[in-house]
Amino acid sequence: MYVTMMMTDQMLELPPLLNGEVPMMHHMINGDASQQVILVQVNPGETFTIRREDGTLQCIQGPAEVPMMSPNGSIPPIHVPPGYISQVLEDNTGVRRVVVTPHSECYPPSYSPALSPTHHLPPPYMTHPHFIPASHTAYYPPASPGDVPPHQYYQHRLPPIYPEEIIPLYNMSTFLGREEYCKPQPKKPKERPAERQSLSRVSTPPSSSYKSGPACSATPNGYGKNHAGTAATGGGGGSPGNKRAERRARGSPKQTESDQQDPDLDARRDQDVPSGMEKPQVCKIQARSALVSWSRAPVGASGRGQTDGAPLSCSYELLLADKSCDGKYRVVYSGEELQYTLTDLRPATDYHVRVSAVCNSVKGPHSEARAFTTHSAPPETPLPPRLSHRTKSSLTLQWKPPVDNGSKITNYVLEWDEGKKNSVFRECYFGYQRHFKVMRLCPAVGYTFRVAALNDIGPSGFSPEVVFHTTGSLPQMPLAPRLLQAGTSWVALEWTRPSGCSPDEAVTYTLEMQDDSKGPEFKAVFSGAELSSRVEGLSRNTSYRFRLTTCSAEWRSTPSSVLMCRTSPDKPGPPAAPRVSAVTPHSFCVAWDPPQDDGGCGDLTYLLEMSEGNPEAVSQWEIVYRGPLQEHVCKDLNTATRYSLRLSSNSSGGHSQYTESLLVCTLSLPPGPCRPVTIQGSVKHREVNLQWEGPAHDGDDESLVYSVEMSGSEEESDVMQVYHGAHTECTVGSLLPGATYRFRVRAANDAGYGPFTEFLEVTTAAGPPGQCVVPVISLTSHTCAVVSWETDESSGADISGYRLDWGRDQDSLEMVYSGTETFCEISNLEAAASYCCRLQATNQAGAGPYSDLAWCRMPAAAPEAVVNLYLQEPVSFPAEGETFSPSTCLALAWDEPNSNGQEITCYTIAMGDTVITAGNTTCHVIRNLQPDSEYSVQVRAENAVGAGPFGPSLRVRTRPLPPAPPRLECAAAGPQSLKLRWGDSNSRGPSTDETTFILQMEDRNQRFVPIYRGPSHTFKVQRLSESSRYTFRIQAVSEAGEGPFSDMYSFTTAKSVPPTLKAPRVAQLEGNACEVAWENVPPMRGDRISYVLQVLGGRESEYRQVYKGEDTTFQLFGLQWNTDYRLRVFVCRRCSDTSQELCGSFSPSTHFSPRRSNTTVAVEPGTVSTSTPKALTDEQFASLIVLGVASLSIFIAYLLQLLI
Repeated sequence: MYVTMMMTDQMLELPPLLNGEVPMMHHMINGDASQQVILVQVNPGETFTIRREDGTLQCIQGPAEVPMMSPNGSIPPIHVPPGYISQVLEDNTGVRRVVVTPHSECYPPSYSPALSPTHHLPPPYMTHPHFIPASHTAYYPPASPGDVPPHQYYQHRLPPIYPEEIIPLYNMSTFLGREEYCKPQPKKPKERPAERQSLSRVSTPPSSSYKSGPACSATPNGYGKNHAGTAATGGGGGSPGNKRAERRARGSPKQTESDQQDPDLDARRDQDVPSGMEKPQVCKIQARSALVSWSRAPVGASGRGQTDGAPLSCSYELLLADKSCDGKYRVVYSGEELQYTLTDLRPATDYHVRVSAVCNSVKGPHSEARAFTTHSAPPETPLPPRLSHRTKSSLTLQWKPPVDNGSKITNYVLEWDEGKKNSVFRECYFGYQRHFKVMRLCPAVGYTFRVAALNDIGPSGFSPEVVFHTTGSLPQMPLAPRLLQAGTSWVALEWTRPSGCSPDEAVTYTLEMQDDSKGPEFKAVFSGAELSSRVEGLSRNTSYRFRLTTCSAEWRSTPSSVLMCRTSPDKPGPPAAPRVSAVTPHSFCVAWDPPQDDGGCGDLTYLLEMSEGNPEAVSQWEIVYRGPLQEHVCKDLNTATRYSLRLSSNSSGGHSQYTESLLVCTLSLPPGPCRPVTIQGSVKHREVNLQWEGPAHDGDDESLVYSVEMSGSEEESDVMQVYHGAHTECTVGSLLPGATYRFRVRAANDAGYGPFTEFLEVTTAAGPPGQCVVPVISLTSHTCAVVSWETDESSGADISGYRLDWGRDQDSLEMVYSGTETFCEISNLEAAASYCCRLQATNQAGAGPYSDLAWCRMPAAAPEAVVNLYLQEPVSFPAEGETFSPSTCLALAWDEPNSNGQEITCYTIAMGDTVITAGNTTCHVIRNLQPDSEYSVQVRAENAVGAGPFGPSLRVRTRPLPPAPPRLECAAAGPQSLKLRWGDSNSRGPSTDETTFILQMEDRNQRFVPIYRGPSHTFKVQRLSESSRYTFRIQAVSEAGEGPFSDMYSFTTAKSVPPTLKAPRVAQLEGNACEVAWENVPPMRGDRISYVLQVLGGRESEYRQVYKGEDTTFQLFGLQWNTDYRLRVFVCRRCSDTSQELCGSFSPSTHFSPRRSNTTVAVEPGTVSTSTPKALTDEQFASLIVLGVASLSIFIAYLLQLLI
């Protein structure tokens, strides 16, 4: 609560209302110069109670200012609660204020002789005042918390017990300055809302600023925190950043009531302490900067600029506060300059600045706060858009709105590079939505996007570019795997996670291996999520190639570069068992094969060891050979002696195991001659059985073998071995019937061969004929062939007949001839078919073997008839240059007939008397036919041999012509819609109810998109822009097909009617006047807006216009007391292009009745002053009836529109 005392001798001009809603009470001044008016300011949430002369109590709710009379010109004593003090502040004009603030222990209390602690209020001031707090909610300071630096500080110490009639007052921390009380009324009605808004911003701190704090934080100019932790903001709050400095500079020991003040000390302190500074001035306000200037600070009680003749050194501290810092002040400048440019400000933000002076290390009080608001600016650069969903052909993007910097964001611009990666961006979306789905994209392709925001000030910068891939997009190629360790049959590899994958994305790895022995392709050997793998089952000392592929649920990368690694060699296996050859009495040759497992190393050496005697009794092995060869001749051996051999292999991988021991025995002397060869049994036509006896002295030698040789009957014929073995008999087969052969035999042992016996001549018996020569086939026509052959007499007997088998292949051969002739004619064969035959001869001994197959192919013939002819849809045919119309075209197709061995060159289509030649294709489109006509069609095939016969005829019919497009008309045009209608199409055929219409509209890219498809003849296009031109076209579709598109039609939407305003607000002024205010409507698409105010008063039956203009307030004078008035307003739009004026509907009316009032209690403007309910007047009842009829008419019109 604040008590302001002013010396007056005339009527005072009351200060403006705190918030435009609290009226002032009339001053009760009788013109006596000794009287003073005491203004008691009641804060919001508090109650001020006055006891009147008749004993009744009157409660005044805050915020309000209550004027009181001081009969003797002195300030009444104010009782304060514990922890509070009352201070008397006086400015240069003589206006004094009593401010009740929390007591701070940081400043010493000083008492004035004029004010001493009291415990009651004298009767001349008021009777039993009660200060009743309404609640303990957060405190809101008054409208303008500016103050004048005090010259003296008064503190009142209170006793611990209050009188019964005194109730403590809480939540009192700030006061109104003199400038606000003395400020004149604004002249222009336009500026009042702005001033009130500015006052509201200065006086209303953010809700976050009301926090608990220490009680010792009061500032010298009376601003501080109360006991509940309430902090003043704007220009009235102390800077939190300077709390400690102020306490160190201004703190003093605590004093009691008995402490005495030193007058000389106070005088010296007043000379050194700088006086309060004036409000700083703010100019050149921009969106992010402002220039603040201030005047020099007066120093001392008399305002001198020097102390003891020395020049005064003053510096200044500029403090800045805004709502984002919880209303706390921070020092932004400290120096001796008188101006400072604030930078890095936020657009459209309320700021408060104040300044203080520091002279000779003594800091003065803060000045009043100056409030200013930075200009609006384009929005901040938004964050990059984020991906909410993606498919193979679309990306759904979302973005968050950036800071609008004081102007509402109207649109967003989304640009992309169309996947070209050329840093050239194009617009893909423009609108107010914060999400967009980009369609018709390519799979596995990355697209770059950026977004910007627009408001009425301008566009923001584009967000950082971001790349999104459609489904299947490939990350960067992974690095090649690394070799950890290699073994003889395994390798261990590891790899790293690709850099382009997010940490939470599930990635699997596929390791592929290429083995030269299995081909050049890579095969997968591992697949999983691990970052290492061990590949088993490899070959020793072998090179392998590995590569890595990464994949997830949506993509698969390209293979990495190839890693080549080699396994370690292993020790070889033992060689194959050695073989002994060329055994002689004194030597033999040992040979061996390399080991099956060489350990992976091809460079092998062999170690051959030999020992004489039985291998079980061998005690010492002797190395007889070491080297890479696989054969060795052991020489200088004893005759008929046993030797043991063993072999091993060596390589860089190690030494193999020895082979099993091989026992070798040297030879003795060769055997003697055998007994002559004899025939055993009868001689057959194909074989003969021979028998002989071994040498006489070597008959018991187990190593004897025999060799039988055969030659022809001539002396010089070749000799060939027919038997070699240990038996003394054998059977020689595969002989020719009736032929003469000679045979001889010899024996052999380890030492060599003995001599041959004499030749034995043997003649075989006669047998069946031999194999015939391949017959010869001669073709006489495409259905007849002649087969001939020659006689073979080599079987030893005369041929009695021949057998000829004929067929398509060897499995289907059948006998077609049997006799003694050497030729045969075969007829009724198929054209262009392959046949084979074989021949067999017979005699008295039996049938001979078949000859080899003889093959032939019959010549080609004309094609067969086309039997399957049918109609087919045109979509099944390859794309042609001309369009297909079912009304004038027929799409024929048929199955390819048998070509009879010659490729079909063309087809002939017969349609009545018309013959059409088609190429080597099984489909054809016949054009230029009559609509809705029937035709008979036949097709035949032709090849190089000739033309085949026509196939069965097919009767077909063409379809009717498709419908023509109807004429498009605009039935009704609204500001956001166009209602289109069209008639029946001028069809060249009979119209049916199944006709469908396709309506298309041209978009921003000059492409036509369908917006309606159906049988209706009307359609309403919604969500259009006002006064805009749109282009349409229409197409009719029926069973006959799709008709052509109509010509393009253009229609324009109408202009929008201004909106309906809310009921105007009415505030009664002094006398019989009132002020009417209504809400502001921004310009509509550049058209100017004006307002029309109408009034209905008294017994008038019609509203009369009292104002028309662009202002949002108007003052009415000369109103009649206690008369009901109704006010309403509507908006008019002046079209700049057509000079047409569009008027909106009337706002709801506001009821107002001017009344005389003898009290200054605040009332709510625009509300009825009487609280008793009133009956409806005749005018009100009539208005209700008219409103009901109008509403019913609108509803019926809406139903009719829907039915149409």
